[in-house]
Amino acid sequence: MDIKVHINPQLDIWKLIIDRYSTKNIKIKQEVKSIINNVKCEGDLAIKNYAKKYDHCNLKNFLVSKKEILIANSKISYQLKKSIDIAFRNINSFHIKQLHKECKIQILSGVRCWRKFIPIEKIGLYIPGGSAPLFSTVLMLGIPSKIAGCKDVILCTPSNQYGEISPSILYTAQYIGINKIYKVGGAQAIAAMAIGTKSIPKVYKIFGPGNSYVTEAKKNVFQNGMVSIDMPAGPSEVAILADDTAVPEYVASDMLSQAEHDAESYILLVTINKLNWVEKVKQELNKQLEYIKVKCELIKESLRHSKIIVVSSLEIGIKIINQVAPEHLMICCQDSINLSNKITNAGSIFLGNYSPVSIGDYISGTNHVLPTNGYAKSYSGISVNSFMKTISFQQISKNGLETLSTAANIMAIEEGMIAHQKSINIRLNK
Repeated sequence: MDIKVHINPQLDIWKLIIDRYSTKNIKIKQEVKSIINNVKCEGDLAIKNYAKKYDHCNLKNFLVSKKEILIANSKISYQLKKSIDIAFRNINSFHIKQLHKECKIQILSGVRCWRKFIPIEKIGLYIPGGSAPLFSTVLMLGIPSKIAGCKDVILCTPSNQYGEISPSILYTAQYIGINKIYKVGGAQAIAAMAIGTKSIPKVYKIFGPGNSYVTEAKKNVFQNGMVSIDMPAGPSEVAILADDTAVPEYVASDMLSQAEHDAESYILLVTINKLNWVEKVKQELNKQLEYIKVKCELIKESLRHSKIIVVSSLEIGIKIINQVAPEHLMICCQDSINLSNKITNAGSIFLGNYSPVSIGDYISGTNHVLPTNGYAKSYSGISVNSFMKTISFQQISKNGLETLSTAANIMAIEEGMIAHQKSINIRLNK
């Protein structure tokens, strides 16, 4: 596999090198807009038509039955159930520590302010199920939603041509306690949860990763004021920062593991190593690819637009990384912890040669639903707080109001808000 190598690129061409690969965005936007409009106008009928078009399935009912869940449970091996249980405990342990109670702040005598965390009542989880049934994402979204205390949780995921959902997705969902599971995928699933249909309820916030169409649909419904979303989480990404302690075999395996997500996966290797080390990585890619049969062509397509940048120092490498703002960042360097302190833009960071992204995807405990496409500059990954909102409170006595009134009156006059001023003074003059 021949990946383009850039050696000490100038600052003015960094952007051209590190830009994400993408399909025709205008075409995707138009298709997604059409899907959303059709769901808005035709509801369930539109969703059934899209299931036939994209999933080659004649769906009669969207909601997964209890019988289907029981059948799925019987199809899951003991080993997989045990692995899901271990992952559940690790993810739960990491996320439950994120709960905290706000204290009441005495601003000054007679003035108290505080905040209260409230779970978002109705949420929708989107679980990709096309090229891979991501039951691990059910854990990553379901666990913090339950810890937060969300009352009404629904899950949408595409079915196969027989109208079946992956048993691992169904088992994991009911293991967590999610029983409203709908056989709907793609942009139409996002539209259904944002708008609401006869069969699928409208939610207040949508969570979950997906392909370019799902990501565009989430952005569309958010920008048009239909529903809140977690973040724009599109095709998977990894950036790797490597020095001479990085092992070529490991680096190549991490590039391949990210490439098998999607043909549009973003893979970037930034290294201070010489070209002979880079050549070893490329050789390992070809060598390891020989043993991957299932998604070989998809991986090759992803690797074709991957990039390797050779820089003269780790400081320059860090500048590139912070400009990329990758979903996943691996620091395969001797001083990985100190180097990580210089990273300001990344979704999740993996330190050292024995911290592959794959372990974070499944079982270490951190969340794998993370911002992509540079959104790590302003968005965080999923946490318990993602499923909550805050309400602020203030309790003010008459003495407290008197203390603040002079300054508040001056500010109200400056803004020309005379009614504001009177609403304060009427209480003090009575």
